[in-house]
Amino acid sequence: MNPNLLLSLILLGSGASAATLDVAALVECRQDVAAHAALTAAVADPLKAVANGLQPLPRQNQFMDEFRLATPITVFGHRTERVALAGASIMAVLDEPDPRPLASTLELETGYDADGKFMAGRELVSRDMRDPGTGEAQIESIILSISTVQSHPGKTLAGCTYSLDLPAEDDAPASPATAADG
Repeated sequence: MNPNLLLSLILLGSGASAATLDVAALVECRQDVAAHAALTAAVADPLKAVANGLQPLPRQNQFMDEFRLATPITVFGHRTERVALAGASIMAVLDEPDPRPLASTLELETGYDADGKFMAGRELVSRDMRDPGTGEAQIESIILSISTVQSHPGKTLAGCTYSLDLPAEDDAPASPATAADG
């Protein structure tokens, strides 16, 4: 089979192409939950990940999946060719032994700084929305963060968490039946 045809079929089957996955924008919190979901779907299958410029790497940390980028990116002024995904987060793996200067530049609030571990973050987006299919109230949250992990000594992880949460029971709008009973 023609290799170009095979690549085209893989890209078609992935539902996303390398052009639609802006990894740098995802890392820098310039995307939304839907874009992060597209990335998650693309990396779920190693062939789709490679077709999208993300080569899976052996696990160094049981909580993260790490990828080498086919084309390096520049995020927060730092060039990298590695990203890690952990749950709803995408993080650039930066060759920065001290995360504090970058955290200060990005105006992040330090949450923990002891015992060789550093974590800082700031919520950039918190907006109410409705699920288009169900009408259910949701909160889209986008959080910029920086951290260090023991599995990556001398590295700083910098990136973004994208999540959709349900409002707290007290904050949820009344359902039509409840409002009518009131």
